[in-house]
Amino acid sequence: MHKEERRTIAYSEESYPPMPTKATLFWRKFWPYQAWRWLVLNIKILRIVVGGHS
Repeated sequence: MHKEERRTIAYSEESYPPMPTKATLFWRKFWPYQAWRWLVLNIKILRIVVGGHS
């Protein structure tokens, strides 16, 4: 069997990640949402640390 290789050409459109949408950019800059995500992440980390020390 012949296996087909697919190569990406350097600096072509396929080489770059997709551009974020306006909604994505909004949520990245919206500080109340970022504060909430920070709090949720820290609670998850705290649960792991406390669970490991019991």
